[in-house]
Amino acid sequence: MRVTRGTARKTKHKKILKLTKGFKGGRSKIFKAAMQGMMHALKRAFKDRRLKKRDFRGLWIQRIGAAVTPFGLSYSRFINSLTKSNIGLNRKMLAELAVQDKAAFEGIVTIAKAAV
Repeated sequence: MRVTRGTARKTKHKKILKLTKGFKGGRSKIFKAAMQGMMHALKRAFKDRRLKKRDFRGLWIQRIGAAVTPFGLSYSRFINSLTKSNIGLNRKMLAELAVQDKAAFEGIVTIAKAAV
């Protein structure tokens, strides 16, 4: 007699199909395709968790650059003057200030301009 694994196989298949719910076509219904789709999705998720950090840093840099342009500064000169004036704010906080609290950001820009 061959071993069919009974309920263990059924449990494994149900677990995989539950993870692939919402995938297109056979990837959500057929076990073999669902398994491949799940493996691909997990690989992508792992990679994209790392790329997310890169993407957000780029977004913060763009926001800071757009916020300092009216003051007659470029992004690189602004960051250089912040370093010279010993202001240790990171790009995330600077971008947040540029969007949320324009008065505080303007104060930082004037301090940075004085350092140059």
